[in-house]
Amino acid sequence: MSRYEPSQTEPKWQAEWEAAGTFTARRDPAKPKYYVLEMFPYPSGRIHMGHVRNYTMGDVVARYKAASGFSVLHPMGWDAFGMPAENAAMERGGHPKEWTYGNIADMRAQMKPLGLSIDWSREFATCDPEYYGQQQAMFIDMMEAGLVYRKNAVVNWDPVDMTVLANEQVIDGRGWRSGAVVERRELTQWFFRISDYSGELLEALDSLKDWPEKVRLMQANWIGKSRGLQFAFTTTGAPEGFDRLEVYTTRPDTLLGASFAAISPDHPLAKQLERHDPKVAEFVAECRRIGTSEEALEKAEKRGLDTGIKVLHPFDDSWELPVYIANFILMDYGTGAIFGCPAHDQRDFEFASKYGLAIKPVFVAEGAEEAALAAAFVPMKSERVRYVRGFAGAETQTGEEAVAAAIAQCEANGVGRGVTNYRLRDWGISRQRYWGCPIPVVHCATCGVVAEAKANLPVKLPDDVTFDQPGNPLDRHPTWRDCTCPKCGAAARRETDTMDTFVDSSWYYARFTAPRATTPTVAEDADYWMNVDQYIGGIEHAILHLLYSRFFARAMHKTGHLPARAIEPFNALFTQGMVTHEIYKTTDANGRPVYHLPEDIIRSEQGATLADGTVVEVIPSAKMSKSKKNVVDPLKIITDFGADTARWFVMSDSPPERDVEWTASGAEAAFKHLARVWRIADELTRADAAANPAEDAALAKATAKAVDEVTRGIDGFAFNKAIAKLYEFTNTLSRSGAGVAAKRGAMLTMAQLMQPMTPHLAEEVWHMLGGAGLVAQAAWPKADPALLVDDSVTLPIQINGKRRAEITVPAGMPASEVEKLALADEAVVKFLAGAPVKKIIVVPGRIINVVA
Repeated sequence: MSRYEPSQTEPKWQAEWEAAGTFTARRDPAKPKYYVLEMFPYPSGRIHMGHVRNYTMGDVVARYKAASGFSVLHPMGWDAFGMPAENAAMERGGHPKEWTYGNIADMRAQMKPLGLSIDWSREFATCDPEYYGQQQAMFIDMMEAGLVYRKNAVVNWDPVDMTVLANEQVIDGRGWRSGAVVERRELTQWFFRISDYSGELLEALDSLKDWPEKVRLMQANWIGKSRGLQFAFTTTGAPEGFDRLEVYTTRPDTLLGASFAAISPDHPLAKQLERHDPKVAEFVAECRRIGTSEEALEKAEKRGLDTGIKVLHPFDDSWELPVYIANFILMDYGTGAIFGCPAHDQRDFEFASKYGLAIKPVFVAEGAEEAALAAAFVPMKSERVRYVRGFAGAETQTGEEAVAAAIAQCEANGVGRGVTNYRLRDWGISRQRYWGCPIPVVHCATCGVVAEAKANLPVKLPDDVTFDQPGNPLDRHPTWRDCTCPKCGAAARRETDTMDTFVDSSWYYARFTAPRATTPTVAEDADYWMNVDQYIGGIEHAILHLLYSRFFARAMHKTGHLPARAIEPFNALFTQGMVTHEIYKTTDANGRPVYHLPEDIIRSEQGATLADGTVVEVIPSAKMSKSKKNVVDPLKIITDFGADTARWFVMSDSPPERDVEWTASGAEAAFKHLARVWRIADELTRADAAANPAEDAALAKATAKAVDEVTRGIDGFAFNKAIAKLYEFTNTLSRSGAGVAAKRGAMLTMAQLMQPMTPHLAEEVWHMLGGAGLVAQAAWPKADPALLVDDSVTLPIQINGKRRAEITVPAGMPASEVEKLALADEAVVKFLAGAPVKKIIVVPGRIINVVA
């Protein structure tokens, strides 16, 4: 082969790795272990450049750690349940199972040419009965441990698709797929008791030192710890049994500015009134047509209905507040009832303004006087303000101080108690759909709700279902629902709800330690492989997936499936940036945008055009999107340039936590560089230059520095810096006058250093130059510390703060001697032009500062 041909070399080395079992994970007590895991993909059918970047990052780490003497676990699986497969079945016919496994086969075939060091023998999909059967077994264990329960809950209900929707699936009050107006409906749902772990999940964030700070902050905000006051208003005019209205508030310091109380449409008092008052029933029904998320309630117009009921202010029996039913109050936070202080809450301000309620400031800015407000005054709790209607304590104080004083005074007066609350709610996992993990319980007329016997697991989904009508096919299956009670043997019915797909992805990291086991985990394997040492994935999963996984690890420990140290399953987390590309747009005859694929664009001095000469508008780079057609097909890149080019480019252009812009010119430049590396190695196979001691020593020093800097780059997730050093090392090696033996040795080290990024080219170079075995199995090179010490150092010379010259001096030269050489330098003498030197400061090894 006379030139670099990745289409020939890459399949060859992939076959060699597979034959040698190079990437098979082995539990080896004699070695330290390293578990690297990328968030596993949904099988949509096509991989994209984001996948390439994500999995290449993990692969660089996995290969480096294996070379460094670790026993590495680097697995792959598929997050395979969920609505897209059902939607495909509804729209195109067929079955979700066929669609899902077909997509998995396609994506596996697209990923394998990348040469990833994945142990494919551990592959599984969450829709495999072997996987979800073990998930069902853990569900039963969690029921027995008191971590699972069933209750009525208000959910988003799509009346057309006849299913519960997650908050994210409600768009502008309508179902994301059907477009139907979503209703709030009360259904019996299954829940995990994640809220029991709120405090622990929050406090443990401090121990996750190798997680991005922004992710820890997002999790902390989601858990939402708050200190407040819980108390009860006395009611007047309320139905029997509702003589008190319990309220929780995080701002008890604003109690003296209250002008109304309000309850959720789902509050027991609202439901009682609804039964007897058509006007209330109509308003509540209207409220239930809004989604249940806080975002949906924030966006909705603030509306209320005066119930005619009053509550008495706890500090003044003659001060009555009207009680409204309000559409912006959630039942599942606090008590489902609030008091409104419009002066210091914008939502309350809008509500009070709409209904003509009083707006009384409790505090004003420091130095300000009380005045009518055009908007709510909502300073940070840490800011100092002047209280005009405050509780005990200084008149001017922070909100935090005032809240503490208010709680203390209220407790002293018997008005409620200080309470720590969390925003985190229990995790509702019931989904009214087919393509998910069946919940392993049965409903028996005699025994009630009973867990299925573990001997009967997995409870498999039936294959003979149809999607020709809305709703859950399991509800109308002629036989699947019918079963016998595992407790008494009588006729019973299966639960037809399936689990939220977040459950499937909340423990897959543990299953990879023993993916073929007949129990959820195997103690010896979990003890050896857990925790995940490096987890890699997108910032979009920073809250729910990670939070649920942290809870699940704790639940698995409590039920005996993970060791205690694994309750925080991910030691280090890295959130990578996106791959972006320019967008190319024209407009049709009606002025509508038409987008074009990058391969359809012709570039010239005149700009961007289509093949027919139509001028194309170029929109700045954005996240790759199928709808905008600014996507690059990884398989086309592999076909045109090879997998190593794609891998090298996505690692080299920017820090991995930032977005990287894919450009055709960048890919071509990457390919040319790799071809140059191959060419240097090829030429060395025919060269016969004799040793050159001085040049050989210089090359040995440059090689040691390359080993040191590339190693530190990979260790620090600065892959772009590692690659920059390899570019530099390539230039050094190309220009070196060293002998062939020295250059071959340096080139073999180059192959080892490039192996994590460009494994196929590295193997080819290693083989060409006589390296033993596979470079993928070679030990990582170590730099000789003596070669990292410079014999001389170049120091910049600043005169009055500006760089004017530089000198090269022996390393370790005394500062007094350096000063003499600096002042004698021709450029310095010329610039000073006889001006006296007031001061000269030598920073050893770094810089010389001259003040003239």
